[in-house]
Amino acid sequence: MVPEAFAVSEHIFDVETPPGPNFAVAAFRWWHPPSPEALRGIVVLMPGSNADGRMQVEDPFWQDFARRHSLALIGCWFKDHTHENMNIEEYAAARDGSGGALLDAVNRLAKLAAQPEAAAAPLLLWGHSAGGEFNYEFVCWNPARVAAFVVNKGGYYFTHLAPAATRAVPGLFFVGAKDEPFRIQSIQGIFAVNHRAGADWKLVVGPDAGHEVGNTRELAAQFFAEVLSRCR
Repeated sequence: MVPEAFAVSEHIFDVETPPGPNFAVAAFRWWHPPSPEALRGIVVLMPGSNADGRMQVEDPFWQDFARRHSLALIGCWFKDHTHENMNIEEYAAARDGSGGALLDAVNRLAKLAAQPEAAAAPLLLWGHSAGGEFNYEFVCWNPARVAAFVVNKGGYYFTHLAPAATRAVPGLFFVGAKDEPFRIQSIQGIFAVNHRAGADWKLVVGPDAGHEVGNTRELAAQFFAEVLSRCR
């Protein structure tokens, strides 16, 4: 089966990928600002468990951020094959196929959008819940492609101690103090062991936050802007 790819509008493009080893659905939407400037990177928007996040590229918040920093946006939809415990998102294990699906989509979308320089552009990984799980596992699998990443209130992670190259990538971890205890313990445990090993990461605990997105998107955008300012 050939992956589907088509233009939705002048600056919005869609790509779908055939099912892979650890995902039943992999579909992606691209948006880039109407500007002659070369793109500096791509913000990857990963939603929660099995959700369709493609519409996030049309969010005025992210579009404004992308315009100000000459970035493209990619919204993602991963969905698991049916398996025994659907609370554990198998597609979050990027090394098992879903990470390659994202990179293939980046290449195809950059060509569709006539932005060939973006095919190798650094990624800024934003996500919530299972999206944060995917982000962490992606940067553990392929740290060279990631400029910065967010781990945001997820629950199930496949890697505890990250590789040394991953620990050198700027990361921002969010915990809601009123979230489920296993989620808090999982993220704090990963942060603690890698911070002890020298990880270049930050941890933010929202004292009144549960599992909702809350203000984490705004804080993540500030974090990404800080990282981008170092790359000028």
